[in-house]
Amino acid sequence: MPSRIEDYALLGDRDTAALVGRDGSIDWLCLPRFDSPACFAALLGSPEHGRWKIAPIGGPREVRRRYRDGTLVLETDFETATGMVTLIDTMHARGVASDLVRLVVGRSGVVEMRMHLVIRFDYGSIVPWVQRFDAGITAIAGPDLLVLRTPVPLRGKNYTARADFVVAEGEQVPFVLSWSPSHLPIPEPVDAAAVIADATRSWQAWCGECRYRGAWAEAVNRSLVTLRALSYAPTGGIVAAVTTSLPEQLGGRRNWDYRYCWLRDATFTLQALMDSGYIEGAQAWRDWLLRAIAGKPSQIQIMYGLAGERQLNEWEIPWLPGYEGAAPVRVGNAAAKQSQLDVYGEVMDMLHQAVKAGLAASDAAWRLQCALVGHLEAIWNQPDDGIWEVRGGPRHFTHSKVMCWVAFDRAVRMAEENRLDAPIKHWRQVRQQIHDDVCRNGFDPERGAFVQSYGSKHLDASLLLLPLVGFLPPEDPRVRGTVEAIERELLVDGFVQRYDTGHGVDGLPPGEGAFLACSFWLADNFVLLGRHDDARRLFERLLALRNDVGLLAEEYDPRARRQVGNFPQAFSHVAIINTAHNLTRAVGPAQQRAADD
Repeated sequence: MPSRIEDYALLGDRDTAALVGRDGSIDWLCLPRFDSPACFAALLGSPEHGRWKIAPIGGPREVRRRYRDGTLVLETDFETATGMVTLIDTMHARGVASDLVRLVVGRSGVVEMRMHLVIRFDYGSIVPWVQRFDAGITAIAGPDLLVLRTPVPLRGKNYTARADFVVAEGEQVPFVLSWSPSHLPIPEPVDAAAVIADATRSWQAWCGECRYRGAWAEAVNRSLVTLRALSYAPTGGIVAAVTTSLPEQLGGRRNWDYRYCWLRDATFTLQALMDSGYIEGAQAWRDWLLRAIAGKPSQIQIMYGLAGERQLNEWEIPWLPGYEGAAPVRVGNAAAKQSQLDVYGEVMDMLHQAVKAGLAASDAAWRLQCALVGHLEAIWNQPDDGIWEVRGGPRHFTHSKVMCWVAFDRAVRMAEENRLDAPIKHWRQVRQQIHDDVCRNGFDPERGAFVQSYGSKHLDASLLLLPLVGFLPPEDPRVRGTVEAIERELLVDGFVQRYDTGHGVDGLPPGEGAFLACSFWLADNFVLLGRHDDARRLFERLLALRNDVGLLAEEYDPRARRQVGNFPQAFSHVAIINTAHNLTRAVGPAQQRAADD
């Protein structure tokens, strides 16, 4: 049985990532990239599907853990009846090789420890060929090679590697698991303590560039480090999460692969990075985006692979039972082929915000933007699948239409502010046409609120974005009415659900947790409405949902009081950063996006 989702911590080297539980077990690891098949898949199955555990024999009496400040170097203290040890974990990328480093440090007394390694390639289905050599063992299966180096004697049993050892105060015992392509020579050894020291310096140097100085600096810094860990260094793309199929509903079928790059996240991610002082990271993200969507505007997708790949075909893994039985386990994401009109607005807004923040304007980017709005003019009035990637059929989703308005609004602003050649008058006319259409068809006078889709009576938390993107001012009675309706009908224990899943709009069985980013959007609306005390209270409640090392999943189940969904979730951590800025600064991200300069 895997740990609770919130019991995991993240390790990463900006090529891939691992999840390690409070019990010292790494239950999820994909090599060499985030989207590669897992070699540790116990998270979605059982220990027999791959894991690597280092822990005291008999279990610890107490466990304490933390990241080193401003880093992704994890320290876990195991206290036993005979002493205490610290397990230090980090990851390290070096060319074609990648290292997962674990160092056991004796703090007091003498502690008997056990290491148990189960390597299963291809999502837990392939038992590798294991051989001994003078420094440890090698494991090969097809294209993959793993090498475990340690001074501790290893023994094999039932296709696993085991070791019992003793650590006294002042002693250090290293374990280094290195991956490389199997056709290349075995990677050269690395010094575990040196890798940990280097990772600490590198992470802290990057984190030191953050210019946020508000009351929530710890939460902002941890979220920024998490976003950096979710970014793929070779291309600049940012994955939504490092996992697949962690359920949005415990025991249910709402299980998706999030190891890809969503265009929708671009605006929020870019804003979070730029507001925090990371222009270089924003530049890399913009460059990735332009490469990914380059081509025919009608072929734009809502998500891409790490390097801009378009084929993200979805399939199911029958041999993995899923996290706590939540099946099926999915690889790939069929939503990549959906029509979601809001991405045009997200892309246009992102590129506008980037130039406003000081990134150099690009002729190529402007030509692409003109092509995008040209195509959008022909399709904005068509139904689509909406922001939540529902699988219940296309509709005229109100949020989608609003983001079509955003696309033309940002095109007009971009052209005016930078004196670019463009049909500004015509774009203004289309912008007004869309605005009138949304206000006429997306607003329900009887309810006094905007609704999920044209002709619907249902609410949707995405409507909280209307004032945040500048569609209407926050004091507009229609905006106030929408916020109040969402507070009445979509809150569960004070947290915001995306929509009422009982109405069948998404083509799936009802039930899921509260979507955390939506709750942050509500806090942002409170700021815009002058309800600063309400905003702070909600923000503090949301921060309290983070686990002991500051991480959030996609959703929170207020009934089970557990985090649910893929983990850690970039969108949740972007929302932490943006809301912290909104609460701290006179003009925060919400005001910046909505401003009509």
